[in-house]
Amino acid sequence: MAPTVIRVLVADDQAIVRDGLVTVLELLPDIEVVGEARDGVEAVRLAGELAPDVVLMDLRMPELDGAAATERVLAQNPHVAVLVLTTFADDASIVSALKAGARGYLTKDAGRAELAAAVRAVASGQTTLAPEVGAKLIGSFTRADGFETRPSGAPGPSGQPPVLEERAARVEGSDLAGRFPALTPREAEVLAEMARGRSNPEIAQQFYVSVATVKTHVNSLFAKLGVQTRAQAIALAVGSAPPGLKP
Repeated sequence: MAPTVIRVLVADDQAIVRDGLVTVLELLPDIEVVGEARDGVEAVRLAGELAPDVVLMDLRMPELDGAAATERVLAQNPHVAVLVLTTFADDASIVSALKAGARGYLTKDAGRAELAAAVRAVASGQTTLAPEVGAKLIGSFTRADGFETRPSGAPGPSGQPPVLEERAARVEGSDLAGRFPALTPREAEVLAEMARGRSNPEIAQQFYVSVATVKTHVNSLFAKLGVQTRAQAIALAVGSAPPGLKP
């Protein structure tokens, strides 16, 4: 559950970008900007001093890049949620940020409403990816395996990115239970539904249980798989985890 007022630390090396983000965020009644960092080193220090709920993190910064800063912030402050906001949406940048533990990834062409929704989502424990980022992430995994997909931009039956739909169609709870023996059968089923892009409320409805029960399963499978975010768990589920994530 998101805090009543979400405390945000903004980290970006460009003053004009920081000023713009602060202006946008401070117009929102449930968000308070508690600090600004000019580089990754300062972001790590201020995260420890100010105890924000969310760090809005740029990736390309001097002294210490955003991915490395994210890893250090979370190692010292595991309660903090990191939301990456960057110009870059290439495969390497996305994977490095998610490996470091970022809970969300947006590009700087995101609108005010999208930014606000993402801050609220990560503060409440959810993972959020810009649509084009989610498609690139799953697409990079499938290409690495030589998996052929429909042409980019061709929507699948459920409206999700084609690469995600086609890959997720192969994921079954019984298969995941075999691949990850530490998971209970229900945790494996929950992971399969996550891979299909279903939210916790949708999974709860699917299995006729409460959302709280689904969250318990999700937290448990995260711990057993050694991951921190939904995106990392999905990467394992589809069988093409980036380097550093192990079944």
